[in-house]
Amino acid sequence: MKKRYHYTDKYLLNPTHPVTVIMIGCGGTGCRVLTSLAMMDASLQALGHPGLHVTVFDGDVVEAPNIGRQLFYECDLSLNKAVVLASRINRSFGTAWNAIPEHFSKKTAKGANVYISCVDNVKARLEIAEILSKAKDNSYNPYGKPLYWMDYGNMQKTGQVILGTLQKIEQPKSKKYELVAQLPVISERFDLKQIKEKASIPSCSHAQALAKQDLFINSSLATLGCHVLWELLKEGRTDKAGLYLNLESLRTNSISV
Repeated sequence: MKKRYHYTDKYLLNPTHPVTVIMIGCGGTGCRVLTSLAMMDASLQALGHPGLHVTVFDGDVVEAPNIGRQLFYECDLSLNKAVVLASRINRSFGTAWNAIPEHFSKKTAKGANVYISCVDNVKARLEIAEILSKAKDNSYNPYGKPLYWMDYGNMQKTGQVILGTLQKIEQPKSKKYELVAQLPVISERFDLKQIKEKASIPSCSHAQALAKQDLFINSSLATLGCHVLWELLKEGRTDKAGLYLNLESLRTNSISV
């Protein structure tokens, strides 16, 4: 049996502009993914690549339970999460990333090459899926061309990352490997409408927040998921379409393309 690979869209490997990324949500997982993207941007540029340009969407403000579990401090209280993190990264890395202090929606959506969602409910994923299913392939505007959607999700001690394509990605010819042009996104891999989800009530304390999501589930998931994206951009191919993580057993299972 031939090994299966997905080869990265060739524009992302040698773009005329930094690869455009839309980051949706910067809470427990998202704040860490965003920081990893800044490291990835600097590393890609060191390798001669134009790097990344990220636009962050989040309509929430920093609250007391976020401190200690997310990458926020007391001085950030009552400030918008997206603005705080994008500003901090811009000062630290010399980037010019954008923050939109609103939730990602049909009204606020923008074009990008890669979409990354770190939201905490099914309703938000379904809305994102609907928006991205209608994303236009503007061939005259390559830096707004929708190519990939990576979604992060987790429970208290388990989580998953799903990498999918937003269109058929042209693959080179190969006799050695079986090449996969399309990867199912989260809404194609799972029937999200069948998932019964309890209403999410904001935590009133750090202790309550930890009862919902253990301390290191977000950072572990963020690191592993960003490795998949790093491989896609640096190596030009990947044999992974995501992963499942169980922090209690310390087991990670990759999802083959």
